[in-house]
Amino acid sequence: GDPKVPVLYEVERTRTGKSFSVRSVKAIQHGKPIFICQASFQLSQGSPVQHQYTMPAVPPPEELLTQEELIQKFLQNPNLAERYRKHLNKIQAEDVPIDIKPINPPDVFCSEPQEPKQLFWVRARGYIGETDMKVHCCVAAYISDYAFLGTALLPHRQYRIKFMVSLDHSMWFHAPFRADHWMLYECESPWAGGCRGLVQGRLWRRDGVLAVTCAQEGVIRVEQTPNQSKL
Repeated sequence: GDPKVPVLYEVERTRTGKSFSVRSVKAIQHGKPIFICQASFQLSQGSPVQHQYTMPAVPPPEELLTQEELIQKFLQNPNLAERYRKHLNKIQAEDVPIDIKPINPPDVFCSEPQEPKQLFWVRARGYIGETDMKVHCCVAAYISDYAFLGTALLPHRQYRIKFMVSLDHSMWFHAPFRADHWMLYECESPWAGGCRGLVQGRLWRRDGVLAVTCAQEGVIRVEQTPNQSKL
């Protein structure tokens, strides 16, 4: 999309039922659709049929460094190659409205393949408060897309990325939550191939409740020549 051009939203009432309703939204710029969304809504209903996965056991966020602190730690190494220094400085300069604390941050000096799994503590910066739950859902949607597709690249860290973009992104909201409170973001990639990667994610509240499940498929193109050493 073009941030300088207004977006026209077309909403179609796809279905309106007693318990479930569906709306289709098309975002248009320059006469062409740039985004298509299908949203499903349900009236609150109780049921004895309920279960969930178990939240992973991880250190609390208070014991971990933020992404900014980790990057600053890497930048203090005098042996860091200049192009990686520029890349980290670029990340550091981004105004990302999310607090992020990786559980097991990948070693920037190592290009060895890693298991396609990541764990982060995440929250929106600033105070959102006890507002409409839809606001927290919108913020969680933004949070869920950050570094999500990169999980599929962890087993292939020897390659340099040429192009990476999301094809589709799905989310299911299970329980109320506060996007400005710490939540554990569990990401994993079960498959990659054909210049595509699939990732799945779960956002957990600190009390162990599974609040959100998400999935994304994206295009991943890399240079065929592996990266040189970062040292």
